[in-house]
This record gives sequence, C-alpha cells and structure tokens, in this order.
Amino acid sequence: MNEPLLDLRKFVVPEIIIGLDARLLIGRYISHFNAKKPMLVTDKDVQKFRWFDEIYDAIQSHTRAIYFFDDISPNPKDYEAMRGAELFLANQCDLIIAIGGGSPIDCAKCISIVSANGGHVLDYEGVDEIRMPGPPLICIPTTAGSSADVSQFAIIKDTAANVKRAIISKKLVPDLALIDPVPLMSMDPYLTGCTGMDALTHAIEAYVSDTHSALTDVHALEAISLISQVIEQAVLPDRTIDTMFQLMLGSLQAGLAFSNASLGGVHAMAHSMGGLLDLPHGECNSILLEHVIRLNFDSVPGRFRNIGEQLGLDVADATDALVLESILQRICTIRNNLQIRSFIPVEELSAETLDHLVANAQDDPCMVTNPKELTDQEVRSIYDRILQIQT
Repeated sequence: MNEPLLDLRKFVVPEIIIGLDARLLIGRYISHFNAKKPMLVTDKDVQKFRWFDEIYDAIQSHTRAIYFFDDISPNPKDYEAMRGAELFLANQCDLIIAIGGGSPIDCAKCISIVSANGGHVLDYEGVDEIRMPGPPLICIPTTAGSSADVSQFAIIKDTAANVKRAIISKKLVPDLALIDPVPLMSMDPYLTGCTGMDALTHAIEAYVSDTHSALTDVHALEAISLISQVIEQAVLPDRTIDTMFQLMLGSLQAGLAFSNASLGGVHAMAHSMGGLLDLPHGECNSILLEHVIRLNFDSVPGRFRNIGEQLGLDVADATDALVLESILQRICTIRNNLQIRSFIPVEELSAETLDHLVANAQDDPCMVTNPKELTDQEVRSIYDRILQIQT
C-alpha cells in the first residue's frame, strides 16, 4: 500500500547509546538526572551474572540508596505494576532503571504511568490515554527481541479478564536506552531464539502495517536483513559477541519501526493467546507468523516481495504464489533451526475458549493496523490449527 507522500507521520525515539559496555555508562546518566534514589526494576534471573553486578556497582556509586523491585512474572501482571508504583511513591524514588527483557521493562513503564497519573494501570489501555509523563526511565535491555527499551508500547496482563492489554503512548518512550551486547552472551539459547523471532515479527508487521511510512520502512527492512542473517547462529554454543551485537542491532531497528508504525494480526493474536495460556510472547509470535502472513499476503504482495529480498530469497522474477511459499518456507526453516515447535499443546480446547481468544484478538489495538481485515473465522481457524490437544 503506497500512501501519499504528504501524509503526516510522526517518529519518536529515546536517546540511544549502543555498543560494547554501553551498560557501564549508567552512572553518568544518573548524574544527568540528578537522581538520588532510583528504583531498580528487574527480574531475579539476571541478578546472578557478573555483568549485572557491574551495573549495580555503577548505580550504587552515584546514588544514596537503591530500591529493588523484582517481583515480576514473565508475563507482567496488572497487580505487579500497581504494587511497584505503590512502592515507588512510598519510598520517594526519583528515577526508574529497568534491567531485563520485555517483562521488566514493560512493568517499569506501567509503574511510571501509575506513579505520575494515579488510578489503575488498566485505565490507560489503548492509544494516547496517558495525561502526564512519568519519572525518568532508563532501560538496559538483556534480550534482543522486545525492543521495549525504545518503543512507545507497554503490554500488561489484565488478570481479571486473563488477557494482555496494550498501552500505547509517546509518554512511554524511555528517556534513555543503553543497548549492550554483553548481557546477550549469557542468555538461554531457546530464549534467544524466541526473542529473535519476536524482533523479526516486529519488523515484518511494521513493514506491512497500514501506518507504515518512509521513516519506518528503512528500519523495518534493515531489521529483517540483519536478524535473518544471524538469528540461527545466535543460538549456537560458539556464538560470538559480534553475532549478538548484530542481533541486538536488528532488534533495535525493528523496535524503531514498530514503535512508530504499530503491528498487526500476529501480535494481536499473540497477546490474546499468551494472556489466556500464560505463554512466552516470542514463542507465540514464532508459531503464528506464517499463518498470518498467508492471510495478509494478497493485500500487499509488493511489500512481501521486498520482505523476501531482505530474507535473502531470489524472488525477482518469481510469481506472487512462489514468493509467498518461499517466505513461508524460510520462516519455517528458521523456526525449526531454533528448536521452536509449530504448535501449542493444550489439555483441552472448548468453543468458549476459542470465542474468548478470537474476541480479545479482534479487540487488540494491533489488529487495527493489520493490512487485511481478518474475519473472526480466519482468526479462529488459526487458533484451531496451532492449539493442539495432547492426549
């Protein structure tokens, strides 16, 4: 879809520093914010690594006190964000430092929202519902996938409805992202694969989004190229720091694209499925991606042809049908090489569960910018195909 050149578009990014040992610059930026008591939002798993100790030492040398908040689920929950905001205010913290993958960073964003605006975090679901900017937020990502460190998205689980909710606002864009490949060297290979596929999905969905632009296209295409070249090497025992840097750079480029172009049906369906079944987000995207591409292809075949080229496929003289099958085959090959299955095993799957999944996917803000208006039956058929009852 080619929009008129004069259509208005906006593009928002945080301050970004990327490179080897970027994480160690944290002290300098604490001083820039004149912070005295930061809240460190993280998860327990990353605290066992030496690089985390180095970050902590750098923070400690520039502050009077540090308040830890690490009671965060892999899919962060609304009550966790509310508890974090309560503690942020009670301890009179003045800065949030998020260290981790998408879960701690999304939770940190939600803590920021509530600490500045009050109310309940789910009050801010949707687009541009946040009135006041929150306290300063510094992010140090430890995975190459979510790009929460550069985006204007936060995903939080509504525990009453059992679904993930999207909060989208430029007020969620962090003040600073310190993007360092060192933490990726200690990341579990399966998590590396899932988060990398999340980043690839970000780039593909941003490129075919109804709100893409020339600014987002360049980042999306570069991300597809970078990620597809290194993702399979990134899960190997002999992976190098350069490989992980390239993967992180691809994730960053994808984040810049989707933060400003939004996403599509894969993410809408992943949010619904991941929220109900408490599944890893990257795994959901990996499994859903090929099915949604098949439905979307005819709406923007030229764009998918460009995606095929960035995936390294010879599509110059191929028919549309061959382009589609080549893309799907490449994505399946990547997923298989990452040891990610093609389905989700479930103990049971009722009609009511499918209705719930479909309704929440269709209500997700990401579905609005999908290049094709997916019918309830199309969404349902994908869920029915990938959710397999195990006997």
